[in-house]
Amino acid sequence: MNRLTGSDGAPAVAILGPPATRLLKELDTVFAGWGTAAGAEEISAPPLFPVTDLEKFDVYTNFPQLAWVAGSLDLADDQHKPVDGKFGPGAVTEARYGLPHATCYGAYLFHEGDQVADDTLVTLVNRCFRNEDHYGGLRRLATFQMREIVALGSFDHTQQVIARFTERIQSFAAALGVDLAKEPAGDPFFRNDNGRALMQKLSPVKYEFQYGDLAIASVNTHRNFFGERCGIRLESGEHAYTSCVAFGLERWIAVLTEHFEEDLDAALTAVRAAAATAAPS
Repeated sequence: MNRLTGSDGAPAVAILGPPATRLLKELDTVFAGWGTAAGAEEISAPPLFPVTDLEKFDVYTNFPQLAWVAGSLDLADDQHKPVDGKFGPGAVTEARYGLPHATCYGAYLFHEGDQVADDTLVTLVNRCFRNEDHYGGLRRLATFQMREIVALGSFDHTQQVIARFTERIQSFAAALGVDLAKEPAGDPFFRNDNGRALMQKLSPVKYEFQYGDLAIASVNTHRNFFGERCGIRLESGEHAYTSCVAFGLERWIAVLTEHFEEDLDAALTAVRAAAATAAPS
């Protein structure tokens, strides 16, 4: 089923069949397992947040092109019934909730106002939503699932987590026979922060793991951006540093579907074997 399309007519949403669903669940089990084996505790976040929460992170300033919001409908008047598959202006009364485009926001909001240990680690999976200018099947969707492993604590801790999981991703991809390139990428979180923006230019803080032109995983250093915005502190009183490792699950399926020539059973077998090869030591 693909009814919603982008401006280019490509499908923007997808329902996965049984083989793809099994593969997605296996991939998520692998990535979540890496986190829990490293000491991460799993949390569960909602698929939408109050707009006031997402505003803390400059979401609507830095990512205006991606933003989706959700609000209640006023359907008492027939003029607000859907026409041609769309609700017109005035049908939505208040859009108080925002749909996140990244999973890690839930981790920072969960720890808002907390004091955390220097080596805090959490993992979570969530639906992400992106109002892209174009879509392309499982490679680029309006809504998809992203598993993240999020480090909060000392700067050294956040960097150790990035290094550990960079190696894990590369080992896993190599075991699958999938060629991933590690490429530096910009970090839009810092667009409105001159100090961090300059630091980003001097030392990249975001790397993507790309299969051709498609990023299927990334590692991200945020320094103390989220610690400051959410009032998360260390025992020393300093704002916590954070970093995260992200996996776009449907994108992994798109890559494995291509790599294994649409044989998802073979892809599933390969994922299990590769997971054993790249298992945490």
